[in-house]
Amino acid sequence: MPVAAIGLFVLGACASKKQVQGREEVAILSYEDARKCDYFFLEATRQREKGEYAEALALYEHCLAINPRSAATMYELAQFYVYLDQTDRARLLLEQAVQIEPDNFWYRQTLGAFYRSTKELDKAVVVYEQMAEQFPARSEVLMVLFDLYSQQKDYPNVIRTLDRLEVKEGKSEQLSMEKFRCYFEMNDKQQAFNEIESLSKEYPNDMRYRVLLGDCYLDNDKPEEAYGVYRSVLDEEPGNAMAQLSLVSYYDRMGMDSLLRAQQDTLLMNPKLGSEARQKIMSRIILQSKDSVRVLQLFDRMLALPQEDAGMALLCYSYMEHHKMADTRTRPVLEKVLEIEPDNVAARYQLLLQAVRQNDYAEAVRVCEPALLYNPDELAFYYYLGISHYQTEQQEKALQVLQKGVAQVTPESNRSLVSDFYSMIGDLEHTAGRIEAAYAAYDSALVYNPDNIGVLNNYAYFLSLDGRDLDRAEEMSFRTVKAEPKNDTYLDTYAWILFEKGRYAEARVYIDEAMKNGGDSSATIVEHCGDIYYLLGEREEALRYWRQAAEMEHDSATLEKKIRLQKYVKAPGTSLK
Repeated sequence: MPVAAIGLFVLGACASKKQVQGREEVAILSYEDARKCDYFFLEATRQREKGEYAEALALYEHCLAINPRSAATMYELAQFYVYLDQTDRARLLLEQAVQIEPDNFWYRQTLGAFYRSTKELDKAVVVYEQMAEQFPARSEVLMVLFDLYSQQKDYPNVIRTLDRLEVKEGKSEQLSMEKFRCYFEMNDKQQAFNEIESLSKEYPNDMRYRVLLGDCYLDNDKPEEAYGVYRSVLDEEPGNAMAQLSLVSYYDRMGMDSLLRAQQDTLLMNPKLGSEARQKIMSRIILQSKDSVRVLQLFDRMLALPQEDAGMALLCYSYMEHHKMADTRTRPVLEKVLEIEPDNVAARYQLLLQAVRQNDYAEAVRVCEPALLYNPDELAFYYYLGISHYQTEQQEKALQVLQKGVAQVTPESNRSLVSDFYSMIGDLEHTAGRIEAAYAAYDSALVYNPDNIGVLNNYAYFLSLDGRDLDRAEEMSFRTVKAEPKNDTYLDTYAWILFEKGRYAEARVYIDEAMKNGGDSSATIVEHCGDIYYLLGEREEALRYWRQAAEMEHDSATLEKKIRLQKYVKAPGTSLK
């Protein structure tokens, strides 16, 4: 039972008191009872801190039985009964504790908080008003009173409490605005404006309060007074961004469109305007304007200014994307984002996609390489960098990058993406002639995604070329054909595995399907077709297919030998399918 340990044990906590002529006086317990009381109080506290709440409750009750006037024990017991939802018992104990020790700040505060929790606001007000008199240095008491009076909509007392806070802490925007609001609730508008005017006079050199006064005028249908305040501020401080911003609201409120546009342009170029405010204004312009030329010109001018963050550049990119502008327009904006925030994953990824769409692998490398420094846990950048190196015939670089990528894999990583990493590693290792390393990578790929069709096909094909584990190769290849029955590559792989197993008639069925589904444009598949037909005894057809494969510029000494000898010759090596 988690009870908060608010109370503090003090020596003599179990000494009882009796009322004598209007004051509390210590009633002496017997020495033995005092020792027992202190012992049980300490033991109860120890049990409570151990989390043995039932034992602690029983011990506090025993302590109170020994000394029924122990305020400390009452206070501790009250915490338990609050938790046990025995509010009447808790209320009585807290009230008695305060009565016995009226100068104890914590007892009174807890009683006040209890009244607030039970919605006994009138009682809570009495307690906190007493505390405000008793503990005048404690500003937090007045803050609670402010909240209580606000809940009761007792605005005169809210203002009285704020005045007391003002005496302690000085005039401030927060306090003045609260009083302003209360006066308006009381329909005393003149006093409301007087309050803000008083704040402005209190800090005559702080233009914020003068602008604030203007805003109050504008928000309460006094536009002429508001405009006068804004102009007076700008006369003294022409570059005051807060006054310029308020003028934007004024022109908008008054329907002065041409002045509004001019003021927006002036404000947006103000170097003193904060990034967040600038973005809000620009967002508003975007919503209100159908003039994309003006919007883009504003973006260009703003992005030429020093930037606090990448927010404006990102807003510009979103605008361009919404209007489906070309990559050539959006690319410089994304570059600007990365110039400001080089670790911005979203912007870098969009630049990467642009490079991929254009098959610009050199650009993809340029975009991805810094990501390994700024975003080392983003696997996608390793993946595309590996692909880009592979496409530019830098296989060893590709392999190194992909291996760095799998080193970043965590249990939360996308398993399909990790499987694709290992798939590419397997292909690269096989190309480099490291067959066992390739097979190990394929095994890892299938651990992360058992249904990775590309891995199943390549793994099966390479096993068949090596003449090993053909049963497993057949099982894997069959799964690819079942998944994509019209895929000429997968059909060819399955046909070739059946061929390697000597099941030529079955192999013919699948190689014919491969040829029907586009395989006749692949020299490798056409050559395989000839091999299968040859071992089925159809030598003329086989020779025709071999010659067709040779005409497709299929550079193969084995194929030339087949045609010259007019018979099947097994290839000595393997190649990536």
